[in-house]
Amino acid sequence: MPATRFATPIIFLLLAVLMAATRINHFGALPDASWAVFFIGGFYLAKQVRWAFPALMVLAVFVDYLVISRSGINFWTHYCVSPGYWFLLPAHFAMWIGGDLLARLAKRNAGWALAALAPTLVVAVALCHLFAQGGFYWFSSSWYAEGTAGPTFMGWWKNYSDWLPAYLTSAAIYAGVAAAVHACAGLALGKTVAADSGNVTKRPR
Repeated sequence: MPATRFATPIIFLLLAVLMAATRINHFGALPDASWAVFFIGGFYLAKQVRWAFPALMVLAVFVDYLVISRSGINFWTHYCVSPGYWFLLPAHFAMWIGGDLLARLAKRNAGWALAALAPTLVVAVALCHLFAQGGFYWFSSSWYAEGTAGPTFMGWWKNYSDWLPAYLTSAAIYAGVAAAVHACAGLALGKTVAADSGNVTKRPR
């Protein structure tokens, strides 16, 4: 369910740290958690979308800027920073919406939300990849610089389908861990409430 007023800054900080720590080394030992961060953010921070989503987007761009600048390359001339780079905005928002929809379902029925986690994540990742990969493929000049004949539908589809499993796997790992933590926290909270209720019941008048 959505975060409480007191949990909101903690959850946001944890998500920001996770994204910064993994995005800074995109192909490192730990896969980039950015997509999962926006999905989880949509689940817990739906009511804070007006500031939480833009803040995470600014952080993502800032991390990219640091990584590219430290490599000695001008950020605006890097092959990744093409007009297609800005398609990351709708791409990440697709992940956010997926988490938001799951949170709305969780309010009605936690069991349904758990069952819908996997298909919701798959659809969100597919849409996110459609924007992120499609934006780069169709609007980046890198394809021409590499000596290709230019973007084609078949070329786009091959690139899309080749990379989708890897991104889906990464997002699923982080979302699965988040779901496990959420379930454990819910069980612990339930036991605490039950224990407190029992103490109140047994308290002498």
